[in-house]
Amino acid sequence: MNALNVTDYMQTLGLQAKMASALMARAPAAIKNKALKALARLLREQTDALQTDNARDLERAIAAGLEAPMVDRLRLTPKVLETCAQGCEQLAAMPDVIGEIIGMKQQPSGIRVGQMRVPIGVFGMIYESRPNVTIEAASLSIKSGNACILRGGSEAIDSNKALAKLVQQALAEAGLPQEAVQLVQTTDREAVGQLIAMPAFVDVIIPRGGKGLIERISRDAKVPVIKHLDGNCHTYVDDPCDIALAVRVTDNAKTSKYSPCNATESLLVARGVAAEFLPQIGAIFAAKGVEMRCDAEAAQILRSNQPLTPAGQAPVAIESGAIVAALRIVNATESDWSEEYLAPVISIKVVAGLDEAIAHINHYSSHHTEAILTTHHVHAQRFLREVDSSSVMVNTSTRFADGFEYGLGAEIGISTDKFHARGPVGIEGLTSLKYVVLGEGEVRG
Repeated sequence: MNALNVTDYMQTLGLQAKMASALMARAPAAIKNKALKALARLLREQTDALQTDNARDLERAIAAGLEAPMVDRLRLTPKVLETCAQGCEQLAAMPDVIGEIIGMKQQPSGIRVGQMRVPIGVFGMIYESRPNVTIEAASLSIKSGNACILRGGSEAIDSNKALAKLVQQALAEAGLPQEAVQLVQTTDREAVGQLIAMPAFVDVIIPRGGKGLIERISRDAKVPVIKHLDGNCHTYVDDPCDIALAVRVTDNAKTSKYSPCNATESLLVARGVAAEFLPQIGAIFAAKGVEMRCDAEAAQILRSNQPLTPAGQAPVAIESGAIVAALRIVNATESDWSEEYLAPVISIKVVAGLDEAIAHINHYSSHHTEAILTTHHVHAQRFLREVDSSSVMVNTSTRFADGFEYGLGAEIGISTDKFHARGPVGIEGLTSLKYVVLGEGEVRG
C-alpha cells in the first residue's frame, strides 16, 4: 500500500468511525451490554482458533529475535483470553454512566446547572505486542459509547485481525455498527502518522507501548494524547513493618511477572529494618536469578549477612550456605534509579526513613505506581498524600495497578498525566463532562 493509498485508507476509517460514534453515543445500555456478552462468548468459543493465529505471530517474533519480555507480552494463552472474556462480562455488569447528570444545583437566577457524562467520540489506540489490548480497548469503547480505531504492532498482526473480527461479529449480533471498532489492517508505519493527525475524525490518541513510541506520538500528534512513558514503580519497606509481609509482597511485586509496567523496578528499604529484610529478599532473588543493582549500603548488608529462609515461606531453591555466592549484586549507577527494566533486574537502596523514601520516589519515579509496606498508620497516610503518582498503595503489591484488578472491567492504559485521566483508564476515562442548564423561562438581567 503506497503513501497515497494509506492516506485514503485512514481517511475512510476516520469517516466511518465518526459516523459510527454518533450511533454508539445513543445506543441503549442493554444493547451495548449484549455486544459485550457476545464478545465474551466468542472469545471462549474461539480460544483454539485464536491460539493458532497467535502461534504464527509468536513464530515470526522468535525468528526475528524479539526480546523475551516482548515475546511474553505477545502470547494469547487460554488464561489471557479468559481474563479478556471476564473483563467483557465485568463491564457488561457495570452501571452505564453515559447520560448521567451530576452536581445539579439551583442558582440564584433560578436556573439549575449540572454536568452530564458523555462519550469522547472517537479515540485512536496505538499499541505494541499485547494483542489482548485489542479486546480491552474494544470492550471499553463499546461500554463507553465511543468508536475507536486500533493500530496494533506488526508483530501481532494475525492475532489482532482475528480478535477484531470477533469484536465486529459481536457488534453485528447486538445490532451496533461494525465500524464502531476498526483495526488498521496495514502494518505500514505511515498509517500511524495519519491516525495521529486527523483531528476532524479522531478526538484523542492513546499510545501504549515502549517509551520511544510514546515520545514520538506525543511529539507529532495533532490531537490530545493520554499517555504514560514508562513504569518505574517503587516498593518502600518502612520501619516499622511486618517483615514476613514485606518479603512476600516484594517478591510478588517483582517476580510474579517481569514484563508488565506495574512490576516493581526499584526497592527502597528503611535503614532500621534493612539488616533483617534484605538477606531474606536477597535469598529469594538469588533463587530466582534476579540481578540486584544496589547502593553501597544495601550491597554490604546482602554480602555480609547470613541469608535466612523468609518467615512463613517455603525454603528457597538454593541451600542457604550457597546463597551469598549466588547473589547477583551490581553497583547501582545514577541511571538505575530511573530505569524500567522489564526484566529480572531490580535497583535497591537503603534510605534513612519515610522522608528520604518519598523524596527519592518523587524525584526518580515515572509517577506510575508506588507502594509502602508498613505497620505505622501515620507513615501510611503521609505516603498516600505526599507521593505524586497515579496509584499509591499500602501493604500490597504494585502488580495490582491494573484496570481489571481495580474493578474497571478492563483498562485502555495507565495514564501518568494529571489532566482528564490519571491511573488506569476505564470507562470514565473515555468520557467527558459537559454542562447542562435547565430553566423555566429565566432571562439574564
